[in-house]
Amino acid sequence: MGPQVHFSSTYSEEFSCPARVKPARPRPSSAYRRNNPHPRPDNFFFVLRKYSDTNRIRSAWDKQMDIMPSLKPFKHQVTHHHRPRSKSTSDYRSGTLDLDSCSKEGVVLRCSRSFAGKVNFFIMTVKPKETVVCYRVRWEELESDRPVEHAMSYNESHWYGGAETAVQHWPIAISGQQAPKPFVTSDVYSNRHDFGGILERYWLSSNATAIKINDSVPFHLGWNDTEKTMYFQARYQDSPYKPAPGRPPYAELSYRVCVGPDVTSIHKVMVRRYFPKPNKVPAKEMFRHPIWSTWALHKTDINQEKLLTYAENIRRNGFNCSHLELDDRYTSQYGEFEFDTQKFPNASAMFQKLKADGFLVSLWTHPFVNYDSANFGPCVQKGLFVMEPTGQLPALVKWWNGIGGILDFTNSEARNWFMSQLRSLRHKYGVSSFKLDAGETNYLPWQFRTKVHLPDPSTFTRRYTEMAIPFNERAELRSGYGSQNISCFFRPIDRDSVWGYELGLKSLIPTVLTISILGYQFILPDMIGGNAYPNRTDGNGKLPDRELYIRWLELSAFMPSMQFSIPPWEYDDEVVAIAQRFTELHETLVAPRVIELAGEVLDTGDPIIRPIWWIATSDETAYRVDSQFLIGDDLMVAPVLEPGKQERDIYLPAGRWKSYKGERYDNKEPIHLTDYPVDLDEIAYFEWVQ
Repeated sequence: MGPQVHFSSTYSEEFSCPARVKPARPRPSSAYRRNNPHPRPDNFFFVLRKYSDTNRIRSAWDKQMDIMPSLKPFKHQVTHHHRPRSKSTSDYRSGTLDLDSCSKEGVVLRCSRSFAGKVNFFIMTVKPKETVVCYRVRWEELESDRPVEHAMSYNESHWYGGAETAVQHWPIAISGQQAPKPFVTSDVYSNRHDFGGILERYWLSSNATAIKINDSVPFHLGWNDTEKTMYFQARYQDSPYKPAPGRPPYAELSYRVCVGPDVTSIHKVMVRRYFPKPNKVPAKEMFRHPIWSTWALHKTDINQEKLLTYAENIRRNGFNCSHLELDDRYTSQYGEFEFDTQKFPNASAMFQKLKADGFLVSLWTHPFVNYDSANFGPCVQKGLFVMEPTGQLPALVKWWNGIGGILDFTNSEARNWFMSQLRSLRHKYGVSSFKLDAGETNYLPWQFRTKVHLPDPSTFTRRYTEMAIPFNERAELRSGYGSQNISCFFRPIDRDSVWGYELGLKSLIPTVLTISILGYQFILPDMIGGNAYPNRTDGNGKLPDRELYIRWLELSAFMPSMQFSIPPWEYDDEVVAIAQRFTELHETLVAPRVIELAGEVLDTGDPIIRPIWWIATSDETAYRVDSQFLIGDDLMVAPVLEPGKQERDIYLPAGRWKSYKGERYDNKEPIHLTDYPVDLDEIAYFEWVQ
């Protein structure tokens, strides 16, 4: 076998590192590099593989990818022969390690050289609990401008997590080829091929394997669907990541790979150990009663009369209201915090009237100050904006409502100024809270300077989300990065009023499940029926298609919170009656469960909205179900998401279930209900019975 490096793990299973010790290998030929399109300094592999006798493999390992160390200077596929469901490989691509530089220290293997130069490499075994083993991996290049890249072959396993995307699938559906690009937050409504506004460096596999990339990594993600491979890359060149001041631009790729007995168990371990948790539950009324937004109905053509009429119609049609959300545009210029007196001639009287009628009001806000705003000059003088690289001038940015500066939320003076504006609105008018829009890094310039250095540009998203903390009982955010503890509702990016997976109705469940797996449990699934944007609406051009609206409404009734904008009375009395019935069902059936689960989130971080595989980890079919979900473990929901359909196929996990029609099922194995009838005014759901 050649020279070996032996070491033992903390639970006394021996592992070996067979390797061939040979002279430094020459760089790959130009023809080889042309056939391997992902740029890297040395296109070789090292592989992590677990070795053990068959009779010593524990049940906790039976379904895992093979990832304990076997460092070889060539590509090698690692197959777990004991896994019944599918072949699984785990390849990690980087420079070839020189094993003469390696040494073993307990459960840690360290190496100081690759054949490309000096490195700082280690792999360490950690056992956080009896049935879980984690491997800490770190490869740091000790020369500038040399990236590190590891490749993970996913083959037939199913992967979840990462980021919200414009075309959202569950599990992740990778198509085409993408060279590694910065894994940072972006507005995917405007940039549909980017990663989304809610993003974490965390992935979970049906093989009960979880990967968490360290915060310090200048992380880029790429993929190749033909090779069934994802590329984890660390680099500073041609990248928005910047090394800390005074540190050389040495790329470091470090992460944890953890394996456990099943996917649900390993996810629980990861969330408890590595994710921040919310410290309070938002206002219970937000779980019980719908939010009513002015946006999809009126867009920027909102005024005092229209808002009061909207509120009056909510009461006239017999609906409850958590709060009214006054969206864009109630100010005369973007970046100002006073009401436009032409559109709102008596804002104080308007707020008093709404309060007397039992309405709370939240306001839309954002991090931009346009150049034509009265606040732009003072903000420049005070140095409150993100600056261009020299730090001499504010960096002008373009966003969907114009051009201006973006407040620097690493700057305490900018934070205090922004917070004082919001508190002034609350004090003057009794505003209940705020919808904080934007916050993604794509609204930062490619090159910029902030008061506090940002090695990772997505930290800007985190700093912005912190502005919601004083208002978090009813606040709403649409971006998040390490923001799980902000303790407010997070909203996926705007949905189009269409049926499909690209920001349409079918994308809603995959998006909510993805955000939940990333640790965000208080989810507001955007407006019922979508935003009714021109040329992106199925229907008559003004209103979303009636059937689409009803199916969207039914699905939203089983989400943690509901939000209307286009009201049901814009259609007909039947739609109003359906909306009344489902808002009542949400209040009586869904909200009590969700509120109870929300309290548990503070301790566990477990999802409120859960994938079907959460209770069916041994069934391959469950890993592909993207149109059903669980609320907790005992309420399963199966909405109709296809136009013209009044039936659907339903996957029913093993157990004792009672349908909304009163049917009872006591199945020892999962069953499929084919063409199960679901009328237009129904949604299929099943409750677990003892």
